[in-house]
Amino acid sequence: MGGCLSKPKPVEVKVELTLLDKEKEADVMSPNGKASPFSDSRPNGALGHGSDEDASATFRPSHKPRDYVEATVCHVKDLENGQMREVDLGTGRALLIKEHGEFSAIGHKCPHYGAPLVKGVLSKGRIRCPWHGACFDIATGDIEDFPGLDSLPIFQVRVEKDRVIIRANKQALQTQRRTQAMSKCSAVINSSTGFSHVLIIGAGPAGLVCAETLRQEGFTDRIVMVTMDKHLPFDRPKLSKSLESTAEQLRLRSAEFLQTHDIELLTEKEVVSVDVKAKTVTFQDGFKMEYRKLLIATGSKPKPLNYIGKDVENVFHPRNPEDANSIARLANNKNAVIVGTSFIGMEVAAALTDKAHSVSVIGREVIPFRKVFGEKVGKAIMKLFETNRVKFYMLNEVSEMRGHHGQLKEVVLKSGKVLRADVCVIGAGSGPATAFLKQSGVHMDSKGFITVTKTMQTNVEGVFAGGDVVTFPLSLRNNKKANIPHWQMAHVHGRVAALNMIGRPTEVKTVPYFWSAMFGKSIRYAGYGDGFDDVVIQGDLDDLKFVAFYTKSEEVVAVASMNYDPIVSRVAEVFGSGKTIRKRDVETGDMSWLIDKGSQ
Repeated sequence: MGGCLSKPKPVEVKVELTLLDKEKEADVMSPNGKASPFSDSRPNGALGHGSDEDASATFRPSHKPRDYVEATVCHVKDLENGQMREVDLGTGRALLIKEHGEFSAIGHKCPHYGAPLVKGVLSKGRIRCPWHGACFDIATGDIEDFPGLDSLPIFQVRVEKDRVIIRANKQALQTQRRTQAMSKCSAVINSSTGFSHVLIIGAGPAGLVCAETLRQEGFTDRIVMVTMDKHLPFDRPKLSKSLESTAEQLRLRSAEFLQTHDIELLTEKEVVSVDVKAKTVTFQDGFKMEYRKLLIATGSKPKPLNYIGKDVENVFHPRNPEDANSIARLANNKNAVIVGTSFIGMEVAAALTDKAHSVSVIGREVIPFRKVFGEKVGKAIMKLFETNRVKFYMLNEVSEMRGHHGQLKEVVLKSGKVLRADVCVIGAGSGPATAFLKQSGVHMDSKGFITVTKTMQTNVEGVFAGGDVVTFPLSLRNNKKANIPHWQMAHVHGRVAALNMIGRPTEVKTVPYFWSAMFGKSIRYAGYGDGFDDVVIQGDLDDLKFVAFYTKSEEVVAVASMNYDPIVSRVAEVFGSGKTIRKRDVETGDMSWLIDKGSQ
């Protein structure tokens, strides 16, 4: 996988050189003096990266001319090397890219959340999404780094008389996404058979990407994925941002999709033990299943809080769409209390401000997000919440939940303060869901995290783990063992585990990337800032238009921004290349290198 190979040796480079200088090399000229047209060098005018006829596995385009559109989109000199332009073909839009004198055309929207890729970062044959950091090969459209499950469609490009012409399948222009081709299961197996060649515990992004990667790579044996949820795999980060979304709206793949690609899903199945010697997993209902390869990707579980009144109703740890829907319904014109200033807690608080009569947040720290974003950024975010009617009770904890006829009515703080409450959401952190592994022989640290290698393998051969439950060697920080419970990171873990299961040696190499959304504003973050000792801020915190560089020992180790896309994706590209950004390079106050000059 692009983005999952071993880390190149770090090279120190000034950030101006890395981010400012555009490639200015001359166009590669063909013998006739024109920018080299693909049709002059490829049989039948086909692109070197294939054609749109084979670009999508989500549909089978016929070869009828009416299914295609062809349009002249620009002059060859309209784009310089390293530039991108979103172009209209009449029935849809495409992203036209010029790199090394050659043109290519791909879908213009990121398949993850629909971000405009023209505002992304183009670097060395791939484009990185400006919103959440997913990366795509511009020649094949294949997804190379995450989040997201689908790739991009690609379109034919040719040059005639200095005119750039794109030919595209109309349906691909509409869908703006492409599912990679997958193999089918060739084994004849009864669904009740207690054996699977690959067993995946957990149906989050690590588990789902693992299963899909196996099929994409030609794996034809049985794959079974089990989950405690009753739902199909769903977009969990949206739960706390869009409380009224249904399970169907949040789902990542349909039942039909899983069935088509022979990925079996067993819902409402809780694993109670794993016997690594017998290669057997036992479920709470007594059912047992043997495996050859095992992936453990059970995610996290809420940290328990100690307070009086555990039996009071309408207190939630939001874990599924039903929880989120109930929170939104109960908070309507009522009083909502949020316990904890985690991302989940704060996102729920933001989502409830236009529904609830009052929203109160209880936090143990002085300032929300101080450990992640630093004091100044944390204060700016706190001010945003206060401007939107959120009341904070910091340096505080819950003592009691008081109810009336079993329904929550008051939350009592240890300070003695009593808050009116009709619904309470607890977002006070989480821990790994690994209790079922205690007697398994799978090695865990003192906090219950599974320790894995760069290939996502545990201490037991054939047993892999990924996502929130693991600590793994982070190449970005000299292979320091890290637990990074990000949605994007779980995708990467799933793919790396799958490749190693089938004998394709692959190591984790990616730049951690996460985001949060509150009040219609997004904060993006890339890198690994654990233990940062200083924050260099450029821009205006009061206007929430800023970039924060997190430094440790004079080196930039992470970046966060609001309203400065695609800076986080730009810096992620630098981190991913193995180059170093020094603290002195970001202290100048010169913001010109944040401006994307490569797109139109």
